[in-house]
Amino acid sequence: MSYGVFASVYDLLTENVEYEKISDRICSLLSLNGIDGGLLLDLGCGTGSLSFLLEKRGFDIIGADASEDMLAVANEKKYENSSRALFLHQSGEELDLYGTVDCAVCCLDTVNHIESAEKLKRVFQKVSLFMNRGGMFIFDINTEYKHREILGGNTFVYDLDEVYCVWQNSYIEKEKKTEIELDFFIKNDESDDYSRFEENFCEYVYTPQEITDMLGSCGFKIIGQYDGYGENPVTSVTERITFAAVKE
Repeated sequence: MSYGVFASVYDLLTENVEYEKISDRICSLLSLNGIDGGLLLDLGCGTGSLSFLLEKRGFDIIGADASEDMLAVANEKKYENSSRALFLHQSGEELDLYGTVDCAVCCLDTVNHIESAEKLKRVFQKVSLFMNRGGMFIFDINTEYKHREILGGNTFVYDLDEVYCVWQNSYIEKEKKTEIELDFFIKNDESDDYSRFEENFCEYVYTPQEITDMLGSCGFKIIGQYDGYGENPVTSVTERITFAAVKE
């Protein structure tokens, strides 16, 4: 998945994402477990927005992503953020670091993009392999409730000055996945007309029990599950679960 056009407008379309809140919650969870700095892996880092915030909170950052286009944007943003982050073109399954990290995060649906339990377990194994004992792994998933009730069968429209985006979703119950179609209309710099582009991909549903079992087999112990990036427990209408796990 290249995210070519999507990468160029990703930051515009995610301006409503509460990166500061996510960063604060991650740092709070890490600090509660004695981690206030060190080397942090941002897996599925995208354009680096969260990476830069965590770096400003005192962490040394390695960002990894499967999309060269997303990483190109992240590297462009390094200078305006006075960042020393290292960005690697690696998927979670192919993760190959130079040493071990003290903690890792994987946020904003990245886990849902992994297309099978077998591949997801491989990702968890890789994170475990490159993490110090006692290190923390914090990540989130979109729940089955969100896929079925919020995303599935619905269309969302983003009408911005630079881009017009139509986001259509179809939830396939039998396969536990949501097919996503994005139509972008991007304004041309030298005229008032727009060019149209398309991106298609899927998100896959994983249950908390599946996640727990996979993490356990990879040497992790879950120490918390939360409703989004707050402190409240998970409920039947939770749309995003945040997991906090420790490598034993």
